Amino acid sequence: MIEQFVQRARSILRVVRRVERRELGEFRRWAETTDRLVHLSVLVFVPLLIGLVTLLSNAVPQLSFLLFPPLASGSYTLFANPRGKYADPGQFVSGLTIGAVCGLGALWLSNTVLALPSSRLQAAAGAAVLATLATGLITWPFDIEEPSAYSTALLALLVQPAQRLTFLASIFLASSIVAVVFVVWRNRFYDRRATVLYESTTGDDHVLVPMRGEHAHATAMLGARLAAAHEAGKVVLLDIVDDVEAAETERAILHGGVVAGGAEQTDEVTDAHRERVERLESRAAAVETRVGVPCQVVVATGEESAAATTLQAAETTNCDLIATPYESEHGALTTYLRQLFQGRTDVLVHRSRNGRTRWRRVLAPVRRASDVAHHMVDFAVRLAGGSGRVAVATCIGDAGDRRRAESMLADLVEPFADSIETRVSGADINSFLASTAETYDLVIIGASQDRSAASRFITPPTFERLDNIETDIAIVDRNH
Repeated sequence: MIEQFVQRARSILRVVRRVERRELGEFRRWAETTDRLVHLSVLVFVPLLIGLVTLLSNAVPQLSFLLFPPLASGSYTLFANPRGKYADPGQFVSGLTIGAVCGLGALWLSNTVLALPSSRLQAAAGAAVLATLATGLITWPFDIEEPSAYSTALLALLVQPAQRLTFLASIFLASSIVAVVFVVWRNRFYDRRATVLYESTTGDDHVLVPMRGEHAHATAMLGARLAAAHEAGKVVLLDIVDDVEAAETERAILHGGVVAGGAEQTDEVTDAHRERVERLESRAAAVETRVGVPCQVVVATGEESAAATTLQAAETTNCDLIATPYESEHGALTTYLRQLFQGRTDVLVHRSRNGRTRWRRVLAPVRRASDVAHHMVDFAVRLAGGSGRVAVATCIGDAGDRRRAESMLADLVEPFADSIETRVSGADINSFLASTAETYDLVIIGASQDRSAASRFITPPTFERLDNIETDIAIVDRNH
């Protein structure tokens, strides 16, 4: 009875952990876009920082509550646009401090020199004019304009004489705390989000290549160049054999063992298998020599469907990406490829036009910022290398918002260290690719698996409408 209870508890715990990992992965992919990451950071850091300053003000009664409004708005400005015009921590601190100085100076001038009327909770209109004017005149030439500086200057007009120096020190101290947290967050996390947050840049370094079709060797080279971007990269060439005995024969030849099979295993059959294995080993050696990444050959028995065998082989060999040659029937993907898209391993389908094995000019058209888009850009950067050229484009049509599209592309490519060109086209995707694709060696597009069946029926995926383009195509799908 106790053993059954323990087993059931372990089973429930495994299910909970599996669900937790899946939900965590889903959240991570959802938060992977820059826009969502920034909004989450604003929701987390601005309240926490204001809470920290509040604790300090409660512990030190001399700290003025008047610093909260400009500090909150300034903190939001920093985190909401980490690389924007006002996202300079030095400018943030100096701007708020100068605003406080200008406000206190205007208050002293209006009360002492000009004797303008004011009360305990009311500031003179003249003092307000002087405070904002002084803030603008001082921050402008020093290029430390800070929007919150004006609110700090105006709030300083309400500070009591005994608290003026304390208010100034409070502004400097509180803004410095916010600036330090912002710098750490931006340098350690935001600027490194491609490696810290994006799963695409840390995975897909073990690549399985099913050796199918006329240009399987080209796909093997493409998979190798993707794997070579990481030190732990490797490539596995997969040969699927329908017959169990034939598969055992190839494995024996592959590992240098004795070929079994008795009378049924003729010399001619054995020679055919030996030739097939030698061809695979020759391609593996070519991959290792030209790209410098480890490459091995695996023979699998296709007792189930070819797609199921491929997915199982990817799991067995610990591969996180399947790079497979393009196959079509009646103008659409074959059943084999569609079934691969339904698996849990990332898939890249490579359509080679002429057996090219080097891609230095790569174009990645995207619809929106997403984990798939990050995947596409990462692959483009890996394939082009340091001396190559990568362009990321989006098509907005006649009525699209160009400014929004440019901002989306800028956020998409910013985390990647390489120089990446961004292009916004007013044409539709088909017209754009028809006029542009042939100037590139490879076009990387998404598999559109996130679209509904109705949407895909009305507007077929882009990759199904590229038959006339004489450029290599890579179709990327994330299945994790």
